[in-house]
Amino acid sequence: MDAAAPRATLVNLAHAYGVATEYWDWQGAHVTVADATIRAVLGALGVEAADDEQVALSLEAVDERQWRRVLPATVVCREGWTPWVPVHVPHGSSVRVEVELEDGTTRVVPQVDHWVEPREVDGVLVGEATFELPGDLPLGWHRLHAHIGAAVVDRATETADAGSVAGSGHVATATLVVTPATLALPESLRDGRVWGLMEQVYQVRSERSWGIGDLSDLAELAAWAGEDLGADFVLVNPLHAAEPVSPMEPSPYLPTTRRFVNPVYLRVEEIPEAAGLTGAALRRAREAAESGRALNTDDTIDRDAVWAAKRTALEEVHGLGLTGRRARDFARYCRTEGEGLLTFATWCALAEEHGLPWTAWPAGLQDPASPEVAAFRETHRDRVDFHRWLQWLLDGQLAAVQRDAKAAGMSLGVVHDLAVGVNPHGADAWGLADALARGVTVGAPPDQFNQLGQDWDQPPWRPDRLAELGYAPYRDMLRTVLKDSGGIRVDHIIGLFRLWWVPQGHPASEGTYVRYDHEALVGILVLEAQRAGAVVVGEDLGVVEPWARDYMRERGVLGTSILWFEWDSEGRPLAPERYRELCLSTVTTHDLPPTAGYLGLEHVALRDRLGLLTRSVEEERAVELESIGNVKALLRGRGLIGDDAGVPEVVEGLHRLLAQTPSRMLGVAVTDLVGDIRSINQPGTQDEYPNWRLPLAGPDGRPVGLEQVMASPAALRLAGAVGRLIPAE
Repeated sequence: MDAAAPRATLVNLAHAYGVATEYWDWQGAHVTVADATIRAVLGALGVEAADDEQVALSLEAVDERQWRRVLPATVVCREGWTPWVPVHVPHGSSVRVEVELEDGTTRVVPQVDHWVEPREVDGVLVGEATFELPGDLPLGWHRLHAHIGAAVVDRATETADAGSVAGSGHVATATLVVTPATLALPESLRDGRVWGLMEQVYQVRSERSWGIGDLSDLAELAAWAGEDLGADFVLVNPLHAAEPVSPMEPSPYLPTTRRFVNPVYLRVEEIPEAAGLTGAALRRAREAAESGRALNTDDTIDRDAVWAAKRTALEEVHGLGLTGRRARDFARYCRTEGEGLLTFATWCALAEEHGLPWTAWPAGLQDPASPEVAAFRETHRDRVDFHRWLQWLLDGQLAAVQRDAKAAGMSLGVVHDLAVGVNPHGADAWGLADALARGVTVGAPPDQFNQLGQDWDQPPWRPDRLAELGYAPYRDMLRTVLKDSGGIRVDHIIGLFRLWWVPQGHPASEGTYVRYDHEALVGILVLEAQRAGAVVVGEDLGVVEPWARDYMRERGVLGTSILWFEWDSEGRPLAPERYRELCLSTVTTHDLPPTAGYLGLEHVALRDRLGLLTRSVEEERAVELESIGNVKALLRGRGLIGDDAGVPEVVEGLHRLLAQTPSRMLGVAVTDLVGDIRSINQPGTQDEYPNWRLPLAGPDGRPVGLEQVMASPAALRLAGAVGRLIPAE
């Protein structure tokens, strides 16, 4: 049932800041957002809206926002576009605008004969001049400079980027980003299609692992899949960094930062300096290795125990120092990653010293720019250096994985995953606090599979602050994830268009959508991907506005199709010929059980056990059995399975059905290669289920190692189903 309609002034204020006051849910019902939700979300955007008087005053100030700054905070346009840029100066002042390109050259921007009535702002009559950007500007990150004839204070930018004094005048500066109209597909996708494996790296342990799948295991899997199966990529879970102290967050989708990588994935033995360990240091490292490998038989993954073992060995290796070329390479890496790496490493050292959350640290340490933090960094220089060193090692081992994958014949290699957001108590929430909203978290509204909605406990980007920062934090994050990869999967890519904000203390169902500048966010994404030579896959499942998928296709971004979610308008399984072409199509996903488990209704039993169903378990089973029955009928009708097909035959038939789609990318879950039935993650739960902590297992629930995966007969069958048919020897 709809809530009472909010007042017109509150609606107008909300719309001015991109906050939805109504929406349509997954069942097509109209929902009016409650006043309390709207006010809370506006407050998180820095807009005073606690009562009607504040709403009225804030609404009056809306129209003056752009008049209070000389230039827009950031201008993002596509290659070939000629947008008009408004420039606000004291009425009657002269102004000249130029573009400073990435290569250091400059271009004059012509003024347009376009009269705009001046307006009085804070007692000053302000005029608006209009300039048209040239259509032949190159792709890249540039700067706009407005040279004003008479001195003027740019009140909106004086704390961010006020420019520098030029003679007797003032220079205002803004970021200009020119993005591709469409992301060019990698060569292997232009005229054909590719298939690959989908893996949760931590799940797939080998005999040499220390209780968790690592980057060496990933390289081995990629080389095998490329050479023996003819796969073109391995799509992995987000490898983003978690906390450096216990307890380490198990979810790869709730990282402490999205820019840097979790050192728990390092293979210690492959660090060149490790060969130089001797004496007591060697003994301690070997003992750590033994304790780590002893974890391989556990039926859950204990990241804290794994990290304790690896940290001990890594500290011994770090103590040896670096010389020669290796020392120069590390120094160069630190210079390249700059302040962002230093801030992250400082946070890690602080977390080790003071524990978490950082909001409980002494007040002076809660601000990364404070003198207290600078002093801590100086007195703990070696520990900060240790955490920078870890990231340098990860950078090298990730590059080696990609080299091995490409050498094995993969056209794309590793495709990385970008999480939606970050832990509210993590490094990014500390180091990038100014760019994140407070008092709200990111989630998702109720849908078919999560009927209570989802609260992911992540602070969202503030759209206004991202623009004021020139989108630099977003760009730097993308560059790290795209480095040494063939592609990027963007989890919940609809979050680049709008995100579901949930006020703290409210259930996930009592949130609302907040709009983002998708032209800027998607444009920057395709710019950085094109420079990296990577494909972009957007996970566009759930409640999605149809035009957003059209926009993704226009920009060259692939979508995502999960077989169990694809139905036509008459409630029948979608014919494979009707799947999208620019798409990664798979049978399952990490938020569902592996295919064998889905066929056995493991997802229904689990949600019933955890109290997540909104209808009776009998009704839920009946609905799911009918859906599965309809899919099986489609398989039988196409001759892909027989009437007496068992689970393995149905799993293979489902993948053969994928091969009949026009989708450019097809994915096969590693869990399906070994008949695993357990869900990797159950949305809507935390400690109620061991999310993200289950190693790969067979149908009997016993752990399965990488060596067994590579010997699995199902691997050859499923590779033949979606790719080239590979006969068994």
